[in-house]
Amino acid sequence: MLSPNIETFIGCDASYEEAWIVLFGAPFDSTTSYRPGARFGPPSIRHESFGLETYSPYQDDDLTDCRIFDSGDLELCFGSSEQALSDIQERTEIILRDGKFPFLIGGEHLVTLGAVRALAARYPDLHILHFDAHADLRDDYLGAKLSHACVMRRCHELLGDGRIHQFCIRSGDREEFRFAHAHTDFHPFSFDGLESTVESLKKSGAPVYLSIDLDCLDPSVFPGTGTPEAGGVSFMELLRAILCVSDLRLVGADVNELAPQLDPSGVSTAAACKVVRELLLALQVRTAPKASKT
Repeated sequence: MLSPNIETFIGCDASYEEAWIVLFGAPFDSTTSYRPGARFGPPSIRHESFGLETYSPYQDDDLTDCRIFDSGDLELCFGSSEQALSDIQERTEIILRDGKFPFLIGGEHLVTLGAVRALAARYPDLHILHFDAHADLRDDYLGAKLSHACVMRRCHELLGDGRIHQFCIRSGDREEFRFAHAHTDFHPFSFDGLESTVESLKKSGAPVYLSIDLDCLDPSVFPGTGTPEAGGVSFMELLRAILCVSDLRLVGADVNELAPQLDPSGVSTAAACKVVRELLLALQVRTAPKASKT
């Protein structure tokens, strides 16, 4: 049994018993390779969400009609990536054991590995949809195997070829791009090919984990991130992608890599909040079991 968090993401105040989606934050950024600060992302998203409405005019749905529980942020060990991942995996396992949907807010992108470990154990045929500016396929970064620059390589070791579907990638070293072309379903620079990928995954009925690194957005939209990369997608392009993939058999999701202090204007945090709101609504309305509203 998880206890309610004192400050919840706006509209996410259902009880744990009645909720289908369970939010939890992983405020960890100990392997950040450029500008740190993503550990402050989860509490900032939660706090600043009250600048939003619970209602989405894009989807004509409201968070107040949904069954979402916010369990707050994990207290993670900054000195041990493996211990932090273990704690994230354990929280994910609890949520899955109780028949609920884990929704992780990072933190740096390495946190995804903890959730994927739990989901891959439960769903041996798991696929990952990965939206990001960076391939995250390095075998190591400065000798470290557990780095946000390596997270999809570690996930590939769990899942194997053809089960990681990457979009918007526009940065990485030469070997990462070669590895991607050989081992992942690779769609650089944009969401081109997403609809056909979704159609194929729908036909297969495969369970899918959605991982959104917010630096897939262009820095003109989202400068508050550790490693901004010019040439990204717009908010509306990301929203359309979220709505497209929400028709899949999604079994977990994360949103990560907001470093709020790197954008004093607050625009990046506001954008992150809106992405979380739209994804929560798309998940609840389209994929929740039985009735989508209470």
